[in-house]
Amino acid sequence: MKMFDLSGRVAIVTGGNGGIGLGMASGLAEAGADVVIVGRNTDKNASAVATIEAAGGKAMAVETDVCNEAAVARMVETVVAERGAIHILVNNAGTSVRKRPEDLTLEDWHHVLDTNLTSAFLCSNACYPHMKAAGGGKILNNGSMLSLFGSPWGAAYGASKGGIMQYTRSQAAAWAADNIQVNCYLPGWINTELTVGARKYAPDLEAKVTARTPAGRWGEPQDLAGLAVYLASPASDFLTGTAIPIDGGFSIGI
Repeated sequence: MKMFDLSGRVAIVTGGNGGIGLGMASGLAEAGADVVIVGRNTDKNASAVATIEAAGGKAMAVETDVCNEAAVARMVETVVAERGAIHILVNNAGTSVRKRPEDLTLEDWHHVLDTNLTSAFLCSNACYPHMKAAGGGKILNNGSMLSLFGSPWGAAYGASKGGIMQYTRSQAAAWAADNIQVNCYLPGWINTELTVGARKYAPDLEAKVTARTPAGRWGEPQDLAGLAVYLASPASDFLTGTAIPIDGGFSIGI
């Protein structure tokens, strides 16, 4: 067994067509996984596949609304028909609405919770029987620093990400007997489309984050690639139910 070799493994990455998702998908492909990009934007999906293939990896894309149960079921059926199995699931799809709690509408709340938390529930349950049939699997759930901290502008987002961390622990406890390891990664401040928007909202955010972060910089999507490979590989077979910050030390910074 090669500890970090993902050859012959099929990995689904939701929200894998940009940002953190593409960084993780690229890392999985470099380690030998056959990557399936799942997202709603056809052009971004095609661009992500092209990026992975240009680097020598193997990838395909399935246009899917991960908040829709029937669409998720069709996506999983497509992956199994095209690739034969599912071994790895990265529940990375996410969004945010930056409002104070009293300003959130019910529509805002459902949009964020459905995208960030319910999608992980739907995709995990759809993939579970295929992982069990394959003899095991790996599920990686996208948390956040707001799984740990509070923000006046992130009530719905923080609730979804706190939920992801607890959902991860429940999955891990339930599915350990099926040789399925489930872990949560907690990205810090990473340069993505979402954080570009946050910096427009708070012009001093970049300097404040950099000052607090021991690594002295913001993260890049490719900083998530190594963690993705570790959590998806045999190297992490005895690790489950964890929540791992990947934040340059932001969560322990003073």
